[in-house]
Amino acid sequence: MKYGYARVSTVGQDLQMQLNTLKSESCEKIYSEKFTGTKVNRPQFQELLSKLKGGDTLVVSKLDRFARSTSEALTIVKDLFHRDVKVHVLNMGLIENTPTGRLIFTIMSGLAEFERDLIVERTQEGKAIARQREDFREGRPAKYTRKQIDHALSLLGEYSYKQVQDLTGISKSTMIRAKRKIGADQ
Repeated sequence: MKYGYARVSTVGQDLQMQLNTLKSESCEKIYSEKFTGTKVNRPQFQELLSKLKGGDTLVVSKLDRFARSTSEALTIVKDLFHRDVKVHVLNMGLIENTPTGRLIFTIMSGLAEFERDLIVERTQEGKAIARQREDFREGRPAKYTRKQIDHALSLLGEYSYKQVQDLTGISKSTMIRAKRKIGADQ
C-alpha cells in the first residue's frame, strides 16, 4: 500500500499543496498534521509509522517534512528498511536500501539539517542586529501612529468609545490599552 505524509509547522500554514501532490502520486492513505518538525512525537506521523509493513511505500513531498535532523532521518529510514518499507521523497526520488541509496540519503539529510540550521542562525543574527537599534520593537508594527491614538483619546472627552471608534476606526480595546499605558507611564 502507498501511504503519504504531509506536514506544516504552524496552524497558519496550508497543507493543500502537499496533499494535492501526494494524491497525484496515487497515495491510498494520507496522514497530515500541523505540527512542528522539531518535535519527534508528531502524533499522525507516529501513527503512520506504526501502520507501515513490508511492501508498503511511504511518500513525502520533501525531506524536511519527514525529519528535521540527520540522526532522526537515518533512524527512521533504517527502521523502515528493516521492515521492508520503501521510502519515496518526491524531490529526491525513491530511496533504495543499497549502499549508494543509503549514502545519498545520508548526504541529503545532512544538507537538509544544515540548511535549517543556517536559516535559524541567520534569523537569530538578524534579530540581534535589529535589537541594537534604538527604535526596535519586536512583533507586529503598530497599526496607528501615536498622533492618531492621542487624537482618539482626546475625542473621548466629548464622545463615547463607540462614537470615537466610528469616527477614527480605532477600536475601544486599543483606546483602553493606550489609556492604561499613559496612566502607567505617569
